[in-house]
Amino acid sequence: MNLTNVTLYRYEMNLVSPFKTHLGEVSKREGVLVEVKDGQGISGWGEGVAFSTPFYTGETVQSSWDIMIQQLLPFLKEHSIEHPQDVSERLTGFQDNQMAKAAIETAVWDVYAKTKQKPLSHLIGGRKNEIEVGVVLGLQDDIHTLLPQYKEAGYRRFKLKVEKGEERERIDIARSYVPAHLLMFDGNGAYSKDDMDHLKSLDDLGLMMIEQPFQAGDFYLHQQLQQHMNTPICLDESITSYHDAYQAIQLESCKVINIKIGRVGGLTEAIRIHDLCAQYNIPVWCGGMLETGISRAHNIALASLPNFTIPGDISASKRYWEKDVIIPEVELPNGYVVIPDGDGIGYDVDVDYISKITTDSYMLDL
Repeated sequence: MNLTNVTLYRYEMNLVSPFKTHLGEVSKREGVLVEVKDGQGISGWGEGVAFSTPFYTGETVQSSWDIMIQQLLPFLKEHSIEHPQDVSERLTGFQDNQMAKAAIETAVWDVYAKTKQKPLSHLIGGRKNEIEVGVVLGLQDDIHTLLPQYKEAGYRRFKLKVEKGEERERIDIARSYVPAHLLMFDGNGAYSKDDMDHLKSLDDLGLMMIEQPFQAGDFYLHQQLQQHMNTPICLDESITSYHDAYQAIQLESCKVINIKIGRVGGLTEAIRIHDLCAQYNIPVWCGGMLETGISRAHNIALASLPNFTIPGDISASKRYWEKDVIIPEVELPNGYVVIPDGDGIGYDVDVDYISKITTDSYMLDL
């Protein structure tokens, strides 16, 4: 590959409505978009999905911005890149900072697919023409109003943010609109060993799954809970790499894994985790990060792989944005997203709009 330069765009976009979890509220999304160009002038796009504050992982927008400029990009400049997997391999020596790594690596995947004149989904082995999708309801969302609307729109899995101790009440409201097997709740690591019996008491709800009740990296407590529940436990924040996924599977800490490209350091590692889970018959689904259409497009390509059998957090663009950065925006006819057949991520990027939401930029010749 003949990569010539990379440009970072730090952006701010207002959400259609604030998104609230027990960890905090997000009303304005700040992030980093990455554009990589090759010698033919072809652009590939990626996105850094860290948040402004370290409530999801220790990484933030500022830390991602700094390490890309100060460490990752200068390092890659000194090493040849023939394939996107080379980016993942070259950056393994840098600890953590998975979202910064993923931002660069996914941009390279996009430009690589475009030079090969193939859709990214086809290039990575995707077999689907369309994917089922789910939606997340934050603490601020009125279930009585929104759940029937989302059901009518065709969403096929509903994730609830909950307050500890008030799960049953919120879930019972949701069950009055959709069957329990289409519902799940996200613990976001809010529970401790003292909550074990309480969590077990929720087994009778018949949920699709409970996501990440305990803190990231606590494979033991998740194992203990899964052994005493029929409800599948899904790991999210605990899975930052292939090795994490392997440990979780070997320890029987979960029955489902949520794969987020940003959380695991890029598309290369996400594919490896998908393949590992398929080997052990662990179903996977693609998580979301309140991202723009660029990251969403990469998620769509990833979710085209065969072991993504659970509807992922790949909602329509209008769920979060008055205007997205891709053309056309992601839409949801009858609860499905059609896999685009254009080269690369399959969507055009609205460069003019990106220039309007950009608060800072940085360019480096490679």
